[in-house]
Amino acid sequence: MAYLTHFILLLLINLASSQQISNTESSSSTTTNPTTTEDCNNRWIYIRNLPSRFNLDLLTNCSEYPIFDDFCPYLANHGLGQKTHTKSRSWYRTDPLLLELIFHRRILEYPCLTNDPNVANAVFLPYYGAIDSLKYLYGPDVNSSFQHGMGLFDFLQSDEPGIWNRHMGHDHFLVMSRPAWDFCQPLDNDPPIWGTSFLELPEFYNVTVLVPEGRAWPWQEHAVPYPTSFHPPNLACFEAWIQRVRRSRRVSLMLFAGGGGIGASPNIRRSIRTECENANTSMTKDNTGYSQICHIVDCSNGICEHDPIRYMRPMLQATFCLQPPGDTPTRRSTFDAITAGCIPVFFEEMSARSQYRWHLPEEKYPEFSVFIPKEEVVFKGLKILDVLMGIPRSEVRKMRESVIELIPRVMYRRHGSSLGLRTKKDAFDTAIDGALQTIKDKLNDLSEQ
Repeated sequence: MAYLTHFILLLLINLASSQQISNTESSSSTTTNPTTTEDCNNRWIYIRNLPSRFNLDLLTNCSEYPIFDDFCPYLANHGLGQKTHTKSRSWYRTDPLLLELIFHRRILEYPCLTNDPNVANAVFLPYYGAIDSLKYLYGPDVNSSFQHGMGLFDFLQSDEPGIWNRHMGHDHFLVMSRPAWDFCQPLDNDPPIWGTSFLELPEFYNVTVLVPEGRAWPWQEHAVPYPTSFHPPNLACFEAWIQRVRRSRRVSLMLFAGGGGIGASPNIRRSIRTECENANTSMTKDNTGYSQICHIVDCSNGICEHDPIRYMRPMLQATFCLQPPGDTPTRRSTFDAITAGCIPVFFEEMSARSQYRWHLPEEKYPEFSVFIPKEEVVFKGLKILDVLMGIPRSEVRKMRESVIELIPRVMYRRHGSSLGLRTKKDAFDTAIDGALQTIKDKLNDLSEQ
C-alpha cells in the first residue's frame, strides 16, 4: 500500500510541478492573469529538482519505525490525511510530521515560480528532512546521526553546483517538520545522544529552515505553525466555519486538552489538573456564569492526535484554552485553539511569543492571549482561575474576536483551493513572505560587507 501511495504522489507532484512552473512563466507575461511580472518582483522562487530519494522515496518507509509510529495512513491527500468522515470538506486526520509534504504540494501552486535559478529570489529545497531523520532517531542509523543531511549537501555540490555557489546557500530554504531541538546535537558528541546534527553542520549554516518550533537562540530556523486538521477548499467552507466559531456558546471557562500531570513531582500540568478538579467541585454557574469551570480533555497516549472531534468540539465551547509546555515548549494545540476561537493561555514565552513572529505578531499578544508565568502557578500558589475570572467580559469578547481574525494566518488551506479563498493569506503564504524577506535581508547584508 505504501508503494502504491508513493507512486501516485510521485506522479501527481511531478505532473503538477511541471505544469505549474510552465503556467506561471507563460501567464506572467499576459495582462489577463491575476499574477503579473510586477506582482512577482522580488518574489520569484526556484524549486530545486532533487532526486526522489530526498523526498518521495522516504515515504515508502512510513511503517518501518514501530517505536515512532506508522504514518502510512496519513499520506493521503498529499499529506493532509484521510477526511474525518466521508461528507467532510474541510477536516482531515492530519499528522504534523507531514508538513514537509503539505508544503511541497502547496508550493507547486505558488504564483511566482521560475525555471531559471539565476532570476530566482529564493531557492526551495523539497527535502523531507524530518522524515529522513527517523532512521537516525528511531532506526538503524542512530549512531551516525551526524551524517543527517550530508547526502543532500553532496548532491547540491555535484549537480549544477552554480545554483548553490551563486550565494553559497544564503538564498536556499527548506521545511523540517519536527522541533529544531531534534536537529542540533553537537557534532563532537561521542557517543551520540538524542537528535541529529543537521542544524550543527557548517555546510547548512546559511540555509533558512522552517520548523514548527525553534530554539531559544535560533541561527538558521524560523518557527511556522503546526498544521491543524482544518484545511478548507473554498471561501464558503471557510466562512461557514468562522460563523460557527462566532455563534458557539462558550459554556466552559477554561479547557486543557492534553496528557501528563499525573505524577507526584510539581509541574504546570499537575497544577492545572489539581486546580481543575478543585474548581469544578467548589464553583457553580451561579457565581461564575459558566456551566463548567474547567474541562479536561484527556489526550494521554496520543489518542487525540488524529481525531480532531475529541478536542475541537470542547474547544468551541470553551472561553480559554490552556497551553502548558510539555516535552518541548510549543504545542499543536495552540493552533487548534485559535482555529476554535478559544483564547490561548500561555505559561512560557517560548511556547509562542518568541516563536511565531511571522504568524502571531509579538506586539499583539495581549490582544489575543493571556500569559501566566508557570513558576507563579507551580511554586507561588497563583490560581489560574483567579486570573481568568478577573478579565472583564467585554475584554474577553474583544480578545475572542482578535483570535478569530488570526484563523486564516494559522491554517493551511487545502491545495487546489478556490481563487476566492486564496485572497486570504494562510500559514503557508505567511511563511513564504517571511522566508523571502529573511533571504532578502541576508543577501543585502552580504552585499554591504
